Amino acid sequence: MASPASILSSTSSLWLAVALLGASVAAAGPLGDTEPGSRGTLGSEPAPDLAASPPPALGPTPLLGLWEPRLDSGAAAAGDEPETLVATAVGEAAADPAPLPPDRPVTIAFAGDVHFEGRLAVALADDPNTALDPVAELVADADLAIANLETAITVRGVPAAKEFNFRAGPDAFVALRAAGIDVVSMANNHGMDYGLVGLQDSLAHAAVAGFPVVGIGLDADSAYAPWSTEVRGQRIAVIGATQVLDSSLIAAWTATDDRPGLASAKEVDRLVAAVEAARSDHDTVIVFLHWGIEGETCPAARQLELSDRLIEAGADVVVGGHAHRLQGGGRKARALVHYGLGNFVFSTEGGPGADSGVLLVTVTGPTIARYEWIPARLQAGVATHLDADRAPAAVEAWEQLRSCTDLVP
Repeated sequence: MASPASILSSTSSLWLAVALLGASVAAAGPLGDTEPGSRGTLGSEPAPDLAASPPPALGPTPLLGLWEPRLDSGAAAAGDEPETLVATAVGEAAADPAPLPPDRPVTIAFAGDVHFEGRLAVALADDPNTALDPVAELVADADLAIANLETAITVRGVPAAKEFNFRAGPDAFVALRAAGIDVVSMANNHGMDYGLVGLQDSLAHAAVAGFPVVGIGLDADSAYAPWSTEVRGQRIAVIGATQVLDSSLIAAWTATDDRPGLASAKEVDRLVAAVEAARSDHDTVIVFLHWGIEGETCPAARQLELSDRLIEAGADVVVGGHAHRLQGGGRKARALVHYGLGNFVFSTEGGPGADSGVLLVTVTGPTIARYEWIPARLQAGVATHLDADRAPAAVEAWEQLRSCTDLVP
């Protein structure tokens, strides 16, 4: 796990921004209702009453109606420092020292789509510390692990007018941390499934948990901002953005200078500018994208084009998913690209959607020293390491996915 670059305090700009946003939303009317019959992990459960037992050192969270985190499962108690940095994407500005020369190579694990629907919701409620146990084995060899969190973290709000709406309670962050995941992108077509209040709660729950999230924010600056961390003297930036948004929701979900939302990869110039800025003071720049066409195992033309632009801007690793299928990975110019990481923790029952894995990439500054695909398959919705008899065939199948890409081994 990477060392924090800075520490979130209850008086930070994040708390001020969330408090102001919460106050403005509260002034507009109640937000705790969920439409009867709506699709969501927690149904119509209201936010718990924190007035009788306020959470420790949570600043304005009583205004937001948030759950109190489980202090016995990793959340910070009053006076404790959070274990990891809350991402700059949720408002905490990291220090900007001159980049340090890397001392040693750093290995980074990349994983695909995560939500907590169906049986996964039951496992999360039963014990978030063990819900994702098989994942820990898959990322054990990494210094840093990154995944796509494809769900709002809220118990409130009204579901968006779309076919599927995903949400989970804040113990999702407990489960991810227990499994060894260090940072997630929430820039995807489910990041705002429960609207503005869902975004607000997701950011505040991440802040309470001290869990880094990227690709989502109270304005465009915070949504496109990287999470910065230092591992073995190597300064690493992680940027999240989505190329996939429902056409009817693009305007409402895209972060702007004066509106909360997601970092949109459709705003190519803004995303490129974020990569260029990160390149100026980081040794390694990673872009984690939500992109591709559902069900397809070959990348779309827009994925090829966007990866070109991001590499030109200075990205060293460009990875992502959305297709719920594995797509190819490999080298492109000086960078490493993976077009589709597939499902990782997802309520998928068998078939090609259950093929999963972790991409391990070893970097020394901007140099890709090596990479490796660790194959897995979903069992009870959780990516689980394949045994020695099945792994070689799975790796060979993954290698063949590169044939319809613009990548080389």
